[in-house]
Amino acid sequence: MFATYPMPVPQRRPADTQPDTINRVLAQFEPISLAEMQGVALLDRVDTKYVMGVSQLLAALRAITPYYRVLCINGECVNRYQTLYFDTHGFDLYSLHHNGVSTRYKVRERKYVDSDLSFLEVKHRTNRDRTVKTRIQIPDVATALTGPAHDFVDRLTPFDGDVLEPKLWNDYWRITLVSKARTERLTLDLNLSFYHDEAASTLPGVAIAEVKQDRVSLDSEFIQQMRHIGVRSGGISKYCAGVALLYDNVKSNNFKPRLREVEKVIQKELYHD
Repeated sequence: MFATYPMPVPQRRPADTQPDTINRVLAQFEPISLAEMQGVALLDRVDTKYVMGVSQLLAALRAITPYYRVLCINGECVNRYQTLYFDTHGFDLYSLHHNGVSTRYKVRERKYVDSDLSFLEVKHRTNRDRTVKTRIQIPDVATALTGPAHDFVDRLTPFDGDVLEPKLWNDYWRITLVSKARTERLTLDLNLSFYHDEAASTLPGVAIAEVKQDRVSLDSEFIQQMRHIGVRSGGISKYCAGVALLYDNVKSNNFKPRLREVEKVIQKELYHD
């Protein structure tokens, strides 16, 4: 049931496609600005991920409204992100994740469309299950790592910038919540699409949530809500999912059980609608 298209499809705000609109739910949250969020950047953190249907997410959002603030940029609380991932010709970065290597990297360029900002980012997953993100601002997303971008990747990864090439585009809408009580951010990604060359795939009705904390705290109201509605934690990498869906020449066996779970979520959301 993964929707596949010969060319990328245009994205619409989730509010345009949900009968009980996400924007209406988000309007009940106290807003927070981008400047106010600087104190909870959490570039060195512990992540807890969840995959669920958008209908489940809406129920969770209604339950946690008093405990979080929502990021709004230019009056919009659902913001568009575009990401370009880089890897070696043989998908070495992807393979590290697929093979369960504890120390691994992602190299990506990300555009925050609503704020018109772009960054080159290196995400380092350490052998202590922490995520360390380092980034530099760039003029715009580019398909080659040159100059300062090349030096940045050389310095932060074991891979030479010369051997990294663009592999996957990712487009989605993100909601960002900030806890009122603790150092915690919550990102909620919807309307996900992946594409490279002339191939594309989407995950209709799927929401990916990521709780970012300086250290794991089960006091998180969102984590408690996930337990309440029966959604178990479990990671899915957007990059790895996109590669597994769109490339035939890579190993994906270790990701197939998780992708089957995602497909079940899609089926349930179609039935729910």
